[in-house]
Amino acid sequence: MFFLINSCAKSTDSEAEVYSNDFESGDLTKIANGTISQFNGSKVLGNYNNGEFALSINDLPAHDIIDITFDLYIHDSWEGVQSANDQIDGPDIWQMSVDNRIYINTTFANFDCVPGNFCPPQSYPADYPVQSYNPKSGASRTDLPGFCSQAGKPNGTTLYKIHKSISHSGTGITIRCLDKLKQAYAADPKCDESWSVDNIKVKAINVN
Repeated sequence: MFFLINSCAKSTDSEAEVYSNDFESGDLTKIANGTISQFNGSKVLGNYNNGEFALSINDLPAHDIIDITFDLYIHDSWEGVQSANDQIDGPDIWQMSVDNRIYINTTFANFDCVPGNFCPPQSYPADYPVQSYNPKSGASRTDLPGFCSQAGKPNGTTLYKIHKSISHSGTGITIRCLDKLKQAYAADPKCDESWSVDNIKVKAINVN
């Protein structure tokens, strides 16, 4: 029995945090196309509209898994999969890739579902073109203000806690986040809909 317990103890994972950033210091080291804005009393990476950033981390320790977490803020009037055929107001797609392989390819609809009103569906927490989820499904918070203060813009901001663990063993990694937003008639695209990121943490996990 002692031998079995001792063997199991040696099989536990070891992990190293290889990147952490809450952007309060304005540090954009290792980030390509980084921009920092103020949102809800804090600094965030963004906001982006038909844009992207890439986080590149080199000299990783030996590992089998990369664990990625961050806060994703969906600001204002995302329409989810609405108008997917005419491409006027949607689909509003958001993606995350790691080393050019897409791990999240989804849509968000940032509306409140009011009885009697049409609720444009979203793909999240599944991938596009799934369209079976109500707006704000899987969200952590739905009570945050919009990025821009505009009359007639009640959508606000929805917070999603993103967490992905992927098999990985290379010495470097590039994490890319981007959007493909459709806004045919928006006078100010960034105030119509955008996104930002905060509290990024990346861990390299070694399975012994």
